[in-house]
Amino acid sequence: MEGVETIFGYFPKLTEGQKEQISALYDLYADWNSKINVISRKDIENLYPHHVLHSLGIVKMLNFKDGSKVMDLGTGGGFPGIPLAIYFPEVQFHLVDSIGKKIKVAQAVAEAIGLKNVSFRHGRGEEEKQTFDFVVSRAVMPLVDLARIATGKIEKQQRNALPNGLICLKGGELQHEILPFRKKVESVELSKFFSEEYFKSKKVVYIPL
Repeated sequence: MEGVETIFGYFPKLTEGQKEQISALYDLYADWNSKINVISRKDIENLYPHHVLHSLGIVKMLNFKDGSKVMDLGTGGGFPGIPLAIYFPEVQFHLVDSIGKKIKVAQAVAEAIGLKNVSFRHGRGEEEKQTFDFVVSRAVMPLVDLARIATGKIEKQQRNALPNGLICLKGGELQHEILPFRKKVESVELSKFFSEEYFKSKKVVYIPL
């Protein structure tokens, strides 16, 4: 369970209940991953730094207000949605993925740790009819494509510190991806907050929509 203490160190205000939920994730994902490959076999040992902590990087861009509604587009096995749902128990998260077996894993994990603020959809993001304050995503496709899908899903009324829009976790060089949005894009380097080598080129990118 390497790395779970690292998360508690970076987020010292987690409650005992939240710590228990986070601590339970490794065994659950390791078990599911042996049946359905949602995390690369080599990377399961890095579940906490590479997947859970990375997902919580979104907190460094925005603290969602209680009552917010957030869609996780292309959630895979539940990232960033499940760690964020643990961190923000009063925010509603809707996890969407086009691959049914991945959604099945995310659902099973959420149920096992008693998450009450998550819902799930097996389908394409384009098919989603609900609207949300924010769409979050973890490097599933280029920013232009993410923004195109998210645009029709955003609530008009703002309740958070940032105007409603898209927040995603990205790595590497982003200049060409950001170009179409001109100066609207804000980004945060996760290496400013997390010292692990993995975060050297990782960013959180926000686009108001």
